[in-house]
Amino acid sequence: MDPSTARPLQVTVWGEGRHEQTEPGVARRYPDGMHGAVANAIRQHLGEGARVRTAVLDDPDQGLPASVLDTTDVLTWWGHCAHDEVDDALAERVHARVLAGMGLVVLHSAHHSKIFKRLMGTTCNLLWRNEGDRELVWTVDPSHPIAAGVPNPIVIPEQEMYGEYFDIPAPDELVFVSSFTGGEVFRSGCTFRRGHGKVVYFSPGDQDYPVYHHPDVRRVLANSVAWSAPRGELRGLPPVDFAATGWFEPRAFLG
Repeated sequence: MDPSTARPLQVTVWGEGRHEQTEPGVARRYPDGMHGAVANAIRQHLGEGARVRTAVLDDPDQGLPASVLDTTDVLTWWGHCAHDEVDDALAERVHARVLAGMGLVVLHSAHHSKIFKRLMGTTCNLLWRNEGDRELVWTVDPSHPIAAGVPNPIVIPEQEMYGEYFDIPAPDELVFVSSFTGGEVFRSGCTFRRGHGKVVYFSPGDQDYPVYHHPDVRRVLANSVAWSAPRGELRGLPPVDFAATGWFEPRAFLG
């Protein structure tokens, strides 16, 4: 949001909320839910500059009724085991909202979410292994605002391995690349522009590890929200319109 405006960012943190219900280890790691940990990270770093609310798949209207989605400046999205349960109509509404200028921060296994695949136009498939690998998150664009205030590398002691090939379009900006103890590498921090909106994909954050309690990861989450926020009010969908002849008349040069 334009710093000149006094209105705080309206941030909605969306998560499936399913692993916390069925897996005691996840519930212990994230007593407020994974979405709660993400929300608290944003509140911690953005303070009064953001109003943060949370939503989960089992909420009415899957957590994103029009009254919520239409007043959201930045949406964060974490999903894993229930991508197919997200209504196609909801994915389309989120897609339209991004094109109109809403920021979207896609986290970890949400690479397979309906909304991310819709925005990327690819399978978004990747290589994976969940054996507690150490992950080093290397900053490859140190001037990028998303990388502000974090060490190079960020050291995550245990994490699910995501590796190349990652079937996404070439990012508009590549901010982080991760390496793992098995030798794999991964484009773990990417940005994209779609319509008037900005999209961030940030991969660290598997439910089996306390990654969203990691101080450097938490700063990246907040940085991503701040960077992807619209400048001023959302501009609406890019139009298709008829352009009448204006002051410039090419035919005048043809004699």
